Amino acid sequence: MIDLSEIKQKLSFPQDVVILSHRNPDGDAIGSSLGFAGFLRKMGHNVKVVLPSDYPLIFSFMKGIDDIIIFDHDRAKALDIIKQATVIACLDFNGLDRIDKIGPTVEESTAYKILIDHHLDPEPFADFIYSKTSASSTCELVFTLIEEMNGVNKLDLYDAENLFVGILTDTGTFKYSTNEDTYRVASELKKRGVDDYYLNDAIYNSYTEKQLKLLGHCLANRMEVIPEHKAAIIAITKQDFQDFTIERGDTESVVNYMLMIKGIEVAAFIREQPTIVKLSLRSKGDISVQEIARNHFNGGGHKNASGGSAYAKLEDVVTRFKSILPKYIK
Repeated sequence: MIDLSEIKQKLSFPQDVVILSHRNPDGDAIGSSLGFAGFLRKMGHNVKVVLPSDYPLIFSFMKGIDDIIIFDHDRAKALDIIKQATVIACLDFNGLDRIDKIGPTVEESTAYKILIDHHLDPEPFADFIYSKTSASSTCELVFTLIEEMNGVNKLDLYDAENLFVGILTDTGTFKYSTNEDTYRVASELKKRGVDDYYLNDAIYNSYTEKQLKLLGHCLANRMEVIPEHKAAIIAITKQDFQDFTIERGDTESVVNYMLMIKGIEVAAFIREQPTIVKLSLRSKGDISVQEIARNHFNGGGHKNASGGSAYAKLEDVVTRFKSILPKYIK
């Protein structure tokens, strides 16, 4: 059981609440933010959702997404909302650096801070912390918290759909990071009317022609398989970004395709950007890409799904990744 006495008292009367999630938001960041916002509004609170950067267009169908304030688009408005908040809810991130330039404003705020997250080692900046690394997603934790507050009956269909999206995407459609509670929460959301076929179709059958051609290019021309280390790498260049006019969300699931190869247990999708090289890492079983990201690429995340970055040449990052594989793959 969670000790909810303090948070219940704080939310027992109308508050100005701002909900924040991490830069480059994924389905869990968006779903948990929108789902929690819907619940809090039904409790009588004035709620705004602020994200540091824009979201992938595949999530445009989600109810309430058009009302999200994007810091990169309107910095003054986003910061003003945060400064006026009496409650700040931080979802799906474990440290203020994950919200980039918004972090200092949150740190300076005297608002009551709530942290709900499932990543390792949460920073102790919040007044109320609900952190559980075994959870499939932050959406799972948000639902559990709402349940503990006897608020499930306040969730409408759209709130339930938004929370289901986070579970669906963070588990790769229930393929990894699941636990008993994941399926129980999914069942409870289904009882609220969620059509999981509709959500799967909306998210995973919404590729554009350009995105499919880009995927084909990555698999045919940019993939390197390293069978002796049970690994595969796709590295795309700045020229690839120009040739395919790659935009946010276009490469969202490319990394997962490499794990479809029999015998491959680690996948790295490495992207050369104007000033930095970014990595998306995935693994199977006991191989921890979280350790690889943390120890070698200034990143982190989950055991089987993490990300990182490096200020180096693309070819040097690829070489570095290859050189450390023997240490992590037995």
